[in-house]
Order: sequence, then structure tokens, then C-alpha cells
Amino acid sequence: MVDGKAAEAMPAKGKNADLPARAVSALVMVAVAGLALWLGGIWLDLFIGAVVVATLAEFVLLVLKATRQQGARFIGIAAGAIYIGLAGSALIRFPSAMVIGIIGAVVFVDTFAYFFGRTLGGPKIAPAISPSKTWAGLLGGTVGAAIWLTGWLYVVSHAAVGSVGDWLDVYDMVQLLGMGAVVAVFAQAGDFFESWLKRRAGVKDSSQLIPGHGGVFDRTDGMIPVTLLAAAVFGAAL
Repeated sequence: MVDGKAAEAMPAKGKNADLPARAVSALVMVAVAGLALWLGGIWLDLFIGAVVVATLAEFVLLVLKATRQQGARFIGIAAGAIYIGLAGSALIRFPSAMVIGIIGAVVFVDTFAYFFGRTLGGPKIAPAISPSKTWAGLLGGTVGAAIWLTGWLYVVSHAAVGSVGDWLDVYDMVQLLGMGAVVAVFAQAGDFFESWLKRRAGVKDSSQLIPGHGGVFDRTDGMIPVTLLAAAVFGAAL
């Protein structure tokens, strides 16, 4: 078994050697998710259910590798089932616009964090847990989330009232950056949690299902806490 720290520290063939595979896989994932969102109804529910099952299966495998005591395994799997299940249940109950908002926000956080981190480098946030996460990446995630939220809120507001008026002033920009920072922190917290679990399990990825991205849990780790955040903030109104 490859040690988690050693696996994450292995030098890449090139700084962006995995970019082509990541790009192709990302396009496929966007296409599949987009089709499910376009079809809506039972198809969207089935898609979300399949993602939840795949995420939970990978989580269980990580827990089994990371723990030896049966009691710890039971607690870990039970907690993970609640953690992942609640997020999946919230996504199914959310309207499509909210699902798009959550997915887009996390994708923008991950994408901007990836490129800011690779380009700027700099100090690590918690190298003992995830050597690849930098403060520059968190800044990029904040910027990405703010950009996405700006566009998403514009579209949602326009669809709701037909016009958004002069809403994007300095105060609004500060609010959007603040919202972007919160979303980025929650998404990164999910990343850190999975990174910690993978290091305990001694693996680099939750699986090898998605070329360039690892497993399904590697893609949903940040989405779970962001979904739970959205459920806590907007759940009662929906």
C-alpha cells in the first residue's frame, strides 16, 4: 500500500501533466450532469442518487482502510452515511436552480483554486493534511465563487422579476466576496476532511474511476459541506 503522504508528495511528470485528462473528464462530467439537470424530475433524482451511492461506497472503503477497530469503523461509516445522505437528500429537495448554483459554485472554487495554487504557489494552509492546498488557492476559490455567484444571482433575479436593476454596487460586491469566501472555506473544509481520511487510509485518491480526478468522492468532497450550508441557510425557505 502506498503511504498517503508519499503518494501526495510524488513528483508529477509536469506541472500541468494531468490537465488534458482532467479537462476531458470534466467535460464528460459536465455533460452528464447537464443532461440530468435538463431532463429534471426522476432523472435528476436518479443522477443525484447514483452520485450519493458512489460517494458513500468510496467513503466506506476509505474508512475500512483507515481504521482497524470495528467500533471505530461502525462510527465512521454511520457518521459518513448521515453526512453524505443529508447532503444528497437536500439536493433532491432543492429546485434545479439551487442545484445548479451549488454545483457551479463548487466547480468554480475548485477550478480557480487549482489554477491560482498552481500559478502562484506560496505558503501551504495545512501541509500535514493536504500538501497541495495553498492560501493562494483559497484566494482563487473565493474569487471563483464570487464570480459564479454574481452570474448565478443575476440570472436567478432576472428570471424571478424580469429585471435586476442597479443591484451590483460596491456593497453588493463586498457581500458577494464575503459569500464567495464562506463558500470557498466550506468547500476547502470538505477537501481537507477527505484528504485527512485518505492520508489515514494511505491512498492518493478515493478511487480511479474518473481519469485525472480520482474517484467520485474526490469530486463531491467540497460539494457536501456547501450543500449542507445551503440547506441550513435556505432550507426553511424552500
